[in-house]
Order: sequence, then structure tokens, then C-alpha cells
Amino acid sequence: MERTFDLAIIGGGIVGAATLYKLQLHYPHLQILLLEKENRLADHQTGRNSGVIHSGIYYKPGSLKAINCVNGRRELVEFAKEYGIAHDVCGKLIVATDQKELPHLEKIFHHGQQNGIEKMQRVGPDQIREIEPYCSGIAGIHVGCTGIIDFRGATDKMAELTIARQPLTEVHTGEKALDFLRQEDGSTTIITDKGKYRAKRLIFCAGLQADRLARRDGVKLAEKVVGFRGDYYELTEQARHKVRHLIYPVPNPDFPFLGVHFTRMTDGSVECGPNAVFTFKREGYGKTDFDLRDTLDALSYAGTWRLFMKNMKFGIDEYRRAFSKRLFLLTLQRLVPSLTMEDIEPGRAGVRALLLRRDGDTRDDFRIEYTDHSIHVLNAPSPAATAALAIGDNVREMAEKHFGISNV
Repeated sequence: MERTFDLAIIGGGIVGAATLYKLQLHYPHLQILLLEKENRLADHQTGRNSGVIHSGIYYKPGSLKAINCVNGRRELVEFAKEYGIAHDVCGKLIVATDQKELPHLEKIFHHGQQNGIEKMQRVGPDQIREIEPYCSGIAGIHVGCTGIIDFRGATDKMAELTIARQPLTEVHTGEKALDFLRQEDGSTTIITDKGKYRAKRLIFCAGLQADRLARRDGVKLAEKVVGFRGDYYELTEQARHKVRHLIYPVPNPDFPFLGVHFTRMTDGSVECGPNAVFTFKREGYGKTDFDLRDTLDALSYAGTWRLFMKNMKFGIDEYRRAFSKRLFLLTLQRLVPSLTMEDIEPGRAGVRALLLRRDGDTRDDFRIEYTDHSIHVLNAPSPAATAALAIGDNVREMAEKHFGISNV
């Protein structure tokens, strides 16, 4: 017989885990099922990003990204302190290396002021050198409230705390949701590769598969998720002293990515990256990974081609850099000129999911929609990991309003 749950959450990245955690925290009586198709939580975007606790400085004031990043960051840091999650609020520099970057640097600073970012100040060349002696720039912003964290550890802890609060709640890893069948009583039978479950309501936090599962659930969605792989290099042991904290370039305002940056990780290693290249496999982390369905899905979509045409030079440059250590180094040397070929070695890779509009625009805000029986987190790119606890509250509030969840 199918066990019936009050809610089922599909997707065990940090957004899914935070949603589980927030729902159980407010409604301890609920019996919730979380399904994750990989053998461990946080195995895709959450566990393969830079590990940066974003401040919220970049995002349009009043947007969900801005509001949730600021609120989520503060809550995430407190969560990490309380539960012993590896983290370091070490601060970062956003560095301009060219005069033409100064207007956008100033715009970022004003966004930070409007978004209420604390511990933020303009810095000149001398102050840049004081903070990061090997970094070269003509102006910058020092953001003291940002840092690094073990997002995998935070995700696991959220799930652990939830199960401890309600033993009848279950987290299943290594189990893939295949189909969703509506029943006459309004509940849904979830078919997985290991069994069947029934849930009164569904919440989808599926990341790279968000659009496909939304359609499988009957949502009429015009957009498609398109994946962009990001490759990293690491500083070799003899070069790690050249980066103390986090160093970012001024991002190009025409693109939805923050640019290749330096991140001192919680284990002391220093990562450099990521770039951003179209991937021929949504969950492919190798440079030559290929999946026919994913490729056809992306290349048959008009939005993908409009994106390519609008950003042709940028895309070609990113691909060249993906396969050339020398070109990657040249990008890094804009911020840390003394780096050499011997100072960097290939590292890991991640894939970012962007819900791409038909006009090729990738700069959508966080997007969460609901039906009579389900909630879908459709677009949650960076800074979603930082904002996860705040996004979890957004989903909880939506569930309260539209599903009638209460403690009565």
C-alpha cells in the first residue's frame, strides 16, 4: 500500500532541504517526504558551486534575489554558527582594473546601499593592496559581510534536524521521481524507480530538471532550462598565499554571470573560476560530456539561439578559454598579475540552471509558481544557495496561503 504524506518535496539540493526544514520547523506535525534522485543530497548545483555566501550587493533593489539574498545570508550565517557548519565571513573585494568599469562599479555600490548591505566601503589602489597584497586594481568595493561556507554540510544538517523533529518525515536519496498521477481525492501518487507514495500536496525544487518536472506535473511553461557549465582551476600550494579572501572582477552588465573570481575555500584551497559555457548535458561536468536529449532540447528552443546570437563573441571567447589554460590564466592575471602557468592546475566543474526566456534573456528573478496541488521553484540560480532559508520561507508562506496548511 502507498504511504500517504502531507507534503512531498522533489529535489534535495539546499533549496529543497531548506524548504523541508522551514515547513517542519513551523508545522512539526506534518509528515513530509523528500525525494532526491542522487545517492546524496546537494550533489548538483549546491555542492558544485563556489561556496560563496553572497552579500546581495549585485541584485536589483526590491527584487526577490536582493531581498532573499540579504535575509537568507544573515540567517544562513547564524545557522552555521549554531550548528557548527564550516564557514568564514572573511569579506571580499570587487575590483575594477579599467576606467570603463568604474560606472558599473558605482552602480553596484548604490545597489548595495539600497539593499541594506552592511560592512561595505569603497576602496582605492592602496587599500586593495592592503587587503590583498597581490591584487592589482584602480578602484574597488570591500564587502565585509560576505564569505564562504560548506553548502553540502548545511544541506545535510537541515535534513538531519528535520528528521529529528518529526520521525515520520522521510528523506530518500537514490530514488528518482518518474511520474505524478492525480487522484480523485485531490492527492497525487508519485511513481519512483523504487516504489509509489501518495502526497496531498507537492513542492518541486528540481534545479536543472525544474522545467521538465513542471511539465510532467501539468504546468504549461513557455520557458526552458538551459545549462551552463563552469570550469574551475585551483591555485597550487606554492601560490595560495597570493589570495587571502575573495576577489571578484566588476561583472559585465550584459551577462548574467559574475565573472571569473578567486575563492579561498573552507579547507584553505583557492579556486579560480568559473567560466560559463553552454553545456551539451545538463548534469555533465566534463568538457566533452554529451546527452542527446539535453542537446536536442536546448538546440530546438528559439531562446537558446537568440541567446547565442546576442552574445556570439562572449560565447566563443568562453569556449576558447574553457580549452586553453593560457587564456584562463590571462583572465586571472587581470586581478593577480603575478600568477604563472605553474601556479594554476585544473579543478572541478559545476553546471548552472537558467530558465531561459524565448527572447534569449537569462536575467530573470527568482521564480516560484503554484497550482491547486503543487508549488514549483522554477528559477533559482545564484544566489539561491545563500538565499535558501529565505526561499524556504517564501515557499512555506505560499503553501500556507494556497494549501491551507495550519497547526490546527
